[in-house]
Amino acid sequence: MEKYFNDTGVCIPEEHFMVDISAKISQILALIERGSYFTMNRPRQYGKTTMSFEIFDFLHKNPEYLPIKISFEGIGDSIFEDEQRFSSGFLEIIAKRLKHTNPESVSFFEENAAKTTGLKALSGMISTFIKTQDRKVVLMIDEVDKSSNNQLFLSFIGMLRDSYLLRYEGEPTFHSVILIGVHDVKHLKRKISPESSGKLNSPWNIAIDFKVDMSFSPQEIETMLLDYIKTKNIGMDIPAIAQKIYDYTSGYPYLVSKLCKFVDEDIFPPQNKENWDLEDIEAGFGMLTNGGYTTTLFDSLFKYLEDYPDLYELIFHLVINGKEYEYNLNDPMIDLAVTYGIIKNQNGSCQIHNRIFEQRIYAYFLSRQATRRGQSYPIIEEKEAFIKNNQINLQVVLQKFQAFMREEYGSRDEAFLEREGRLLFLAYLRPIINGEGFTFKEPVVGKERRIDVVLTFGNKRHVIELKRWEGESYHQQGLQQLSDYLDLYKLKEGYLVIYDFRKSKEYKEAWISFQNKKIFAVWI
Repeated sequence: MEKYFNDTGVCIPEEHFMVDISAKISQILALIERGSYFTMNRPRQYGKTTMSFEIFDFLHKNPEYLPIKISFEGIGDSIFEDEQRFSSGFLEIIAKRLKHTNPESVSFFEENAAKTTGLKALSGMISTFIKTQDRKVVLMIDEVDKSSNNQLFLSFIGMLRDSYLLRYEGEPTFHSVILIGVHDVKHLKRKISPESSGKLNSPWNIAIDFKVDMSFSPQEIETMLLDYIKTKNIGMDIPAIAQKIYDYTSGYPYLVSKLCKFVDEDIFPPQNKENWDLEDIEAGFGMLTNGGYTTTLFDSLFKYLEDYPDLYELIFHLVINGKEYEYNLNDPMIDLAVTYGIIKNQNGSCQIHNRIFEQRIYAYFLSRQATRRGQSYPIIEEKEAFIKNNQINLQVVLQKFQAFMREEYGSRDEAFLEREGRLLFLAYLRPIINGEGFTFKEPVVGKERRIDVVLTFGNKRHVIELKRWEGESYHQQGLQQLSDYLDLYKLKEGYLVIYDFRKSKEYKEAWISFQNKKIFAVWI
């Protein structure tokens, strides 16, 4: 079977184009060899399944280890109703899994399942079994998030902790225990018992921090591309392509594979070219950020925002208003956003994890704004006023937006406009450019700043800054910043929307000459 880029389930080196994860596996195996207990907690579709498969396969082939990998997924909730059901059910699950990997051990668990009536008895059965082994027994529990909506699961985790502590007194127990899921135990405890948030370390305080970086670096992405070109006999500038993929994905494993899959299967073949180029990666980025394409990963992303209002506010201000937040995991919402892979640490500040997420979240907020009742935006018939000869007239757009804001929101308070001003402009712009252009927020490399809006329409790019009026001195700084941005794009013309909250403000407009640039500004 011909290899392909896989975006579902386990990745198999013999079947799929894969990043070389051997260095990451070695780090995890070192933890297991040390006898560590830990949680491999990473966001959804972050390579946990593939990584755990590789770890299990290595341990299974090593005569020093007996790995037991189980999951409570798909067995229903009745097993968690009481200790007896859980304890006997746990042994039955182990027996079922060992039938395929270590059939000689199955009879012990099948014979003792019915006799095990509680967690204390379960602990004893585990010790008895491990006494019979001359191998290090490693327990791996996958999908812990789906089995943990109850206190009994935490009691089971507590039992494992107690056995771990007693092993130094001679009690046989698992050599290493690995929990695999999105959450670590402290999040599970908060989820089950919010009032216990002050005791987040229990019952898994013997676990070490899992610090293995499971994202893919540009150099690691190169290993996958090298395998690809050798198999397909296709050329490319591997370092440049790998860096471009990383720039868009920040190494998020699913997004790396999906972006390459789009290029390989949907973008590259019709072009009849011999090599991948950077434009192919940009086209793949466009497919991933297109609102017409969705995945369970994006669905989960938006569900998190819907389920947690405080998380919604945090991400809203990061993406729409460019607000800065210190990267502080003591803040529950920042901690949650990191757990779900929405944000990352960028020089001590919170930043959306990758540009694909940023664009999808950006579009999500715009869609919500556009569907709010009572909003009136430009209709399709009015587009003739804004677009001629396949070029957008942003002077007219800003003039019309100013009139729209004056009519619709002239009486709204400052707090509302401070929060919603940027979103209102973006939502106003969206139906005008729909199908013919797109807006995005692009990182300015080396500047640690972001342009408010880059509009691509036809074959041209336009830079639009949105600022609050805070005096002439700040205004001049804003013009300088916009001028610098225009230089990056080799543009001589830019646009500025100024939100003025003074009581004496005027709804005015002006063409401003600044350095060698022309900047059209409107005051709102």
